[in-house]
Amino acid sequence: MIRARAHVTWKSGLVIGAGALFACSVAQAWNEPGAGLTANLEIGFLKMMIDHHYGALRMTELAAGTEATRDAQISSTEGTSPSPGFAATPPRAKSAQARSLARRDNRVQREEILQAEQFLHDWYGITYHPQLTTDMQSMIQQLEQAQAGEEFERLFLRMFSYHHFTALGPATECLTGRDLRHAELHRYCENIIISQTGDIDEMRELLCKEFKLCDLQPFTPPAGKSSLDTSGGS
Repeated sequence: MIRARAHVTWKSGLVIGAGALFACSVAQAWNEPGAGLTANLEIGFLKMMIDHHYGALRMTELAAGTEATRDAQISSTEGTSPSPGFAATPPRAKSAQARSLARRDNRVQREEILQAEQFLHDWYGITYHPQLTTDMQSMIQQLEQAQAGEEFERLFLRMFSYHHFTALGPATECLTGRDLRHAELHRYCENIIISQTGDIDEMRELLCKEFKLCDLQPFTPPAGKSSLDTSGGS
């Protein structure tokens, strides 16, 4: 009986040891670069999303306003933290709902920038800093020139809907083409699709409620199209 128990214990020890080695190898694999074609896809996607979100920070700052110092009180009038290189701005969106959406997205996309930078660093040894693309500079300039209130809000809701739409295609490619070991990246891309699709719905509903613009199609730059457009989709 003692010999049989020793035999079972010895076999159990082998199984546990093998399981621990397997778990360790799997854990190490999650931190390795993407295999083959997945590496270039992941690097390109993460850099693009960092720049994409960086442009969104200024767009949302213009809508919600900025505050150099944050108040402890949570309120519907608080602003966002200003991005480096940009001046402080008062809130330009008219409605509390639009300002709330802008604040929320500003905070979420700041964190998503940090997470994408971490993926690049951990998997590929790349240190990447956000850049404003030419398209984003143009959109920001148009928003800065819009009159605060209804004119700004209408343009912001349209432009930000289009901006969100442009992230959905690359995020879908990420879901279907990433390295299979990078489950964290799968969740990251899935969350982008879910959150930004929801935001587009919210902005289209707000455009309908506030401006009677109920058929926005956010597929074309810089601000989608509607049957109410008289020139250029503005």
